[in-house]
Amino acid sequence: MQIEQLKPIVEAALLASTQPMTVQQLGELFNEADEVSREQVARALEALAEDCAGRGVELKEVASGFRYQVRQDVHPWISRMWTERPSRYSRALLETLALIAYRQPITRPEIEQIRGVVVSSNIIKTMEEREWIRVVGYRDVPGKPALFGTTRAFLDYFNLKSLDQLPPLSEIRDLEDPQLRFEPEPLPARVVRDLPIDPDEELLHEQDAADAAADDYHTATATEAPAASESGDAGSDPSPPAEPPTTTADEAATPAADAEPDAAEQDPEEYRA
Repeated sequence: MQIEQLKPIVEAALLASTQPMTVQQLGELFNEADEVSREQVARALEALAEDCAGRGVELKEVASGFRYQVRQDVHPWISRMWTERPSRYSRALLETLALIAYRQPITRPEIEQIRGVVVSSNIIKTMEEREWIRVVGYRDVPGKPALFGTTRAFLDYFNLKSLDQLPPLSEIRDLEDPQLRFEPEPLPARVVRDLPIDPDEELLHEQDAADAAADDYHTATATEAPAASESGDAGSDPSPPAEPPTTTADEAATPAADAEPDAAEQDPEEYRA
């Protein structure tokens, strides 16, 4: 079958389909008697794309295949045909989606670590309902957090054939806060490591912390000792104190005559209050 014969068939199939179609899917429209190869289908698609030059529609290849769509330069007028307003997404949702797209696979705690705020469950739910993201695995750390990645529906929605067509991070300038720019920066080791924490390494850190605490204690004790000696009598003899005098049993049993009375006895009203 000639290319000129294939073009109307392929064009009609793309217009009738509600989803993008791949070269393989278009090739399945023909049987062996038609003698149509995938190379012929691909050439027919190239010819159809060239025919769209200067028209209001274009033949676009996205992640799921080929589709006809309205050109971007005429979209403002065509959008007036629909009374329903297009969906508007919050800044937090778009930032979260961008982090997943550029750093996938990524966990929710890692996203929160980068953005500095808690990620709402409604944001994750909205992106999952639109089939923009999906769980691709689980991080092998305590808690087993889910790893998120983008889908083909995400690429189709943003007119992308692959993640390689995402704009470079250096070209993203729409965020005013420099702390929220999606520039590559290392995460804490406890967040990004894929393997469980080594118990021997943990014991080593705990031993180092204990040794440091003991050193601080001895340093503080050595500093307080001279201060305590200086607080004594400045004119006292630095020689060792003499042994205490011995007392007999009778002297110990007899209270001192000049002993001061108990504080409570001196002012009973004060202590009673």
